[in-house]
Amino acid sequence: MKPLQTDRAQLIARLASVEEFDLAIIGGGATGLGTALDAAVRGLKVVLVEAHDFAKGTSSRSTKLVHGGVRYLAQGHLPLVWEALRERQNLLRNAPHLARAMPFVMPAYRLRDQWFFGLGLKLYDLLAGRAGLGATQFLNRTQTLASAPGAKATNLVGGVRYWDGQFDDARLALALARTAASHGALVINHMPVTGLLTAVGTGKVEGLQCTDSETGLPHSIKARCVVNATGVWADGIQAMAQTRFSDTAQMHVPHTVRPSQGVHLVVDASFWPGDAALLVPRTQDGRVLFAVPWQGKVLLGTTDTPKNAVDWEPQALASEIDQILQESAQYLLKKPSRADVTSVWAGLRPLASALSKENNGTATQKVSREHTVQVGSNGLVTVTGGKWTTYRAMAADVMQCIRKAQMLSLTDEDVTVHTALWGAQAVMGNDPLSAYGADAALLKDIPGYDNLLGPGLSEAMVRFAARYEYARTVEDVLARRNRLLFLDAREAERLAPAVADILKAETGVDPQLEAFEALAKTYQLTS
Repeated sequence: MKPLQTDRAQLIARLASVEEFDLAIIGGGATGLGTALDAAVRGLKVVLVEAHDFAKGTSSRSTKLVHGGVRYLAQGHLPLVWEALRERQNLLRNAPHLARAMPFVMPAYRLRDQWFFGLGLKLYDLLAGRAGLGATQFLNRTQTLASAPGAKATNLVGGVRYWDGQFDDARLALALARTAASHGALVINHMPVTGLLTAVGTGKVEGLQCTDSETGLPHSIKARCVVNATGVWADGIQAMAQTRFSDTAQMHVPHTVRPSQGVHLVVDASFWPGDAALLVPRTQDGRVLFAVPWQGKVLLGTTDTPKNAVDWEPQALASEIDQILQESAQYLLKKPSRADVTSVWAGLRPLASALSKENNGTATQKVSREHTVQVGSNGLVTVTGGKWTTYRAMAADVMQCIRKAQMLSLTDEDVTVHTALWGAQAVMGNDPLSAYGADAALLKDIPGYDNLLGPGLSEAMVRFAARYEYARTVEDVLARRNRLLFLDAREAERLAPAVADILKAETGVDPQLEAFEALAKTYQLTS
């Protein structure tokens, strides 16, 4: 199937032509896009608006893992693990060009740790059942070093190897957007919501107001149902519905989200060679440490720091950076330093506020990643929590809550479990175009296919991003259509002017080069 072009003028014209949508979704991350796809597959008239770019926030800043949640086993969240393992299987099947199985090695420096965590991972296999990706194996010292040549050998007694999945989060979000569009949904980025439309007297939410970031022109969108899928910004959207009917000085907005910051450092592949990832299930402060091979680099992380303020570009704390480097040095044969970091980035997890007494502290690593869906008295549907692996189940739950609230006439069937995402195609070998899936052949027909701007980025890819992938700015291209900003911030900054020239020729609008160059500097870590 030929991809749909994403000409912005046509998208805006279509937005203006619809008198009322069945469903309007605020937020273009994993949850919002998954909900848009579910609703579109059902045949509903759907619009989704995103303030910046798809997956700009939390959904592009994950550890790139499709997993059941090994750490949740120790917390006793077996239903959450069971659900995630089945959703892992669905995701790997529906997006084989963006997700794949990956071996993980847990080195053990005490025999009791090997047996304790090994038996837990055997339970992980048992919960997965036929959705398993491979059997967990106990490794002796020699086998562990062969499977994980980057592991520190001193005092090593053995290890455990198990299987989980890896994916490209931002490109999966894009695939969701394009799949939803192919089913009739209207999805528009760079369109921040400025208010909610409410019925006079009742306060019932009947739509939203938004503004085109490029033109500054306002738009009103009427909808029978509005979903707030904005992650850590969910409380702000809920407040919009209250400001028109409450005394602002006395207004009480319920806190539905408890943000937690996760930081990742990126280093050269030589710090953790091989195809397997590292898992340290319990570091000195009780957190989990990963070293994950990804697109020729290695991701080190992550932290779990409670946050009060939310920001589109959260900054890593010096203490978080030092913590990751210090913990990595305990397990890696080659110790990374600040000078070795090619990119550092942070993301905010939208943890659902815990209501139970056991979660009344500040340790967010103990807060469940389970999602919640709330239908407010004003009809606004808000979804919080969850994680990438279970995005599809979250979307299905949103639609079922809407059905039970009788806001829309829906069936109770699970409509997307076998819905292949745009470009789905089995990937052979290490094809650099594998992330494009079935669209890879089309790139060869676009001018500049042989003109490489830098590692893994051609002129044709930038043109393709503008024509078919909703890209409007340099950041859209170098942060999320191509992942260079997250892999090597200095190289991304170097390529930015060339990308800007191509984008300007394709879109005719300001590609925001200077803003990206300033942003790229914040991803760089000096020694």
